[in-house]
Amino acid sequence: MNTPDTSIPRTDFGRVRVFFGKRSGKYPDGNQILIQGSDTRAAFDTPIVANHIGPEFDSTEIILMGHAHEDHMAGLHRLPHAQVHVHHGDVQAARSWAGMCAALGMPEQNPLSGQLLKAFRKDFFYAPRPDARAYDDGAVWDLGQARVRAFHMPGHTAGHTVLVEEQEGVAFIGDIDLTGFGPYYGDASSSLSSFRRSLTRLPEIPARVWVTSHHRGIYTDRQVFLRDLASFSSKIDERDAKLLDWIRESPKTIAEMTGIGLLYPSGANVPWAAAAETRTMEQHLAELTAAGQVAADEEQRYHYQA
Repeated sequence: MNTPDTSIPRTDFGRVRVFFGKRSGKYPDGNQILIQGSDTRAAFDTPIVANHIGPEFDSTEIILMGHAHEDHMAGLHRLPHAQVHVHHGDVQAARSWAGMCAALGMPEQNPLSGQLLKAFRKDFFYAPRPDARAYDDGAVWDLGQARVRAFHMPGHTAGHTVLVEEQEGVAFIGDIDLTGFGPYYGDASSSLSSFRRSLTRLPEIPARVWVTSHHRGIYTDRQVFLRDLASFSSKIDERDAKLLDWIRESPKTIAEMTGIGLLYPSGANVPWAAAAETRTMEQHLAELTAAGQVAADEEQRYHYQA
């Protein structure tokens, strides 16, 4: 793991270098951005591929986190002396396992918490950073002939942020990843309403290049980026329609609708699937209730309102 892998695909935009994780950064890996300023070298997040880049990554002085999830923290253990900056909405999740559990919505005492911690350490070299520094929306880092600005885009997590290197116009849009899965907002710190607003605001960010954490990689054609953003965003309405179809068929509780295919295929072997689907449905049903499309009875069984 200490020998750099020179076969890692990469694309450069001036001082900005994009290293692609396996399968264009498909989870559990991700895509790594490094910026070589004239004064300072910075990294955006640290996915699994960071462990194979070598000295070019290991000499990083500042890590700017777009958000704090296990797959974005997989290279932090290699940089114990680097400054770590995380939006204040996610900083506690980066600082400790207790903070991560709170953000995920999983009590630290839950047996699944211990299983996840073990898996995160094994698969993602998980190491919290109690030294992580909090930043706010609009924060700017001058790296010398390169400058990064933070655009807070919550929804996926409370602190999810798009990081833009302004000289080259490269926007790291993180887990607004434009995949066919669609937006993920299944954590305790996630927000469907915030994600909707972020998706609307994203095209307004001044950028010429858009880089996702996962799977899609690099966009340099704005029209293609906007097309895929629209498709990604449409998954939210598709989930609304799916829930309404199930409830129209017969009144159902959230428990009765969990595990039958809202986010994951029925029977999917994902440890957090039930919790994520429950949290996701709670948010959708709150909106649908407010819109008068469904209503819950005393047993919390949702009925369709014609």
